[in-house]
Amino acid sequence: VQLVESGGGLVQAGGSLRLSCAASGTTFSINVMGWYRQAPGKQRELVATITTSSGSTNYADSVKDRFTISRDNAKNTIYLQMNSLKPEDTAVYYCRARRGPANLISYWGQGTQVTVSS
Repeated sequence: VQLVESGGGLVQAGGSLRLSCAASGTTFSINVMGWYRQAPGKQRELVATITTSSGSTNYADSVKDRFTISRDNAKNTIYLQMNSLKPEDTAVYYCRARRGPANLISYWGQGTQVTVSS
C-alpha cells in the first residue's frame, strides 16, 4: 500500500485547509485510515481515524468540532477538513492505513506540512 498526502500549506489562524490522502496498491484489505501529526520536538499523535467499511470516526479532543475526517472509497482517498486552525495545529501531518488481523499491518505516507501563523 502506498499513501500520498497533499493539501498542506501556510494559513493564518482561523483559516481552513483540506488535506487528502490517496491510497494505492493492495487497498481492498485496508480496515482503518487516519491522520496523525508531529510537531517539532513532540511525539507523533493521533488526529482522527475512520473505518473504511462503516465510516466510524474517532477524533483527538484537541481537534473535535474543528476537524472532519471523511472518505471516498471509490477513490481510495480520505480527507481531513481543518477549520478554525490554531498555531498549535502546526505540524507535519501523516496519513496512515492499517490492515490485516487486529490491524497490525501499518503503512504511512510521507507527510505534508501544515503551518498556521498567528
